[in-house]
Amino acid sequence: MTTIDDLPIRDDLRGKSPYGAPQLNVPVLLNTNENSYQVREDVVEEIAKAVQAELRDLNRYPDRDAIALRTELAAYLGHGLTTANVWAANGSNEVQQQLLQTFAGPGRTALGFGPSYSMHPLLAAGTGTEWIGALRDPDFGLSPEAAVAEIERHDPDVVFLCSPNNPTGTALDPAVVDAVLAAARGMVVVDEAYIEFSRPGTPNALALLPGHPRLIVSRTMSKAFGFAGGRLGYFAADPAVVDAVQLVRLPYHLSAITQAAARAAVVHREALLATVEAIKEQRDRIVSTLRERGLKVADSDANFVLFAVGDDQKAVWQQFLDRGVLIRDVGLKGWLRVTAGTESETTAFLNAAEEILS
Repeated sequence: MTTIDDLPIRDDLRGKSPYGAPQLNVPVLLNTNENSYQVREDVVEEIAKAVQAELRDLNRYPDRDAIALRTELAAYLGHGLTTANVWAANGSNEVQQQLLQTFAGPGRTALGFGPSYSMHPLLAAGTGTEWIGALRDPDFGLSPEAAVAEIERHDPDVVFLCSPNNPTGTALDPAVVDAVLAAARGMVVVDEAYIEFSRPGTPNALALLPGHPRLIVSRTMSKAFGFAGGRLGYFAADPAVVDAVQLVRLPYHLSAITQAAARAAVVHREALLATVEAIKEQRDRIVSTLRERGLKVADSDANFVLFAVGDDQKAVWQQFLDRGVLIRDVGLKGWLRVTAGTESETTAFLNAAEEILS
């Protein structure tokens, strides 16, 4: 039987594993940071109408530049952004892949501060970009001085910053982004996939865009919008960045159906984002309850919580699974991550945690 090793794949891909969390049929799914609330029926109907309107013209290619969708996204973001500042693709992973195709690639480097989003080095590998894995502080924070020191040491072509950071939930001080922008020669990508869940007063990077043509703010509709199955990510940046990315984007990369569904979701954002506060309440409940029980828990501005479980996190992960609760082993020794779900899902997790970690 032929295996991958028998094929002439690129040498730098040999021995690697594809990205993916376990997909298991268990009662409580809290491992992939999805929004646990189903889309409201009235919004389902509006999305269905929008998709229905596109079906007769599926013999034609979609709007190659997704103008209507980008216009709605710019209106949602505010900060004086226009259609020219926004680009959209099939999830923020494709957005970031396009950015690496444009600004990195063979002979160039990308730098990130771990532990962080595990797709970043995989996207780098897929685009032939050398990945440089710098480290955060032991408490998962990142100071401007530490960030600048790594940039001066490695001189990367692209820098990735996550805020709130996945898997830790840690939000960045804007001073870090300012310092990185001042020190970096290349592009700076701030991945804000979870920004809608941040606590009051937590700043985002959109306000820094004016005057910084090398800054890119990446977002997604998968999390707060509850649109993970719709696969829609986007970024905001100087219009020149949008022009540059179109050099590498595939023609007609966003289907007419995807554009229509996403556009309807953005238009009805008030209804879709109504679950955010409930999710934040359950996140804070997880943090406070686990800390009351004496566990070490990372501060979180996302819709998930990273908590310490001792040396053998794989065994603890299995114990949760045995109780019907699927959470995430992110490969960080001694830590596990749980998504903040509905009240009943959170209760199921906390009950299991009390049994396992008491």
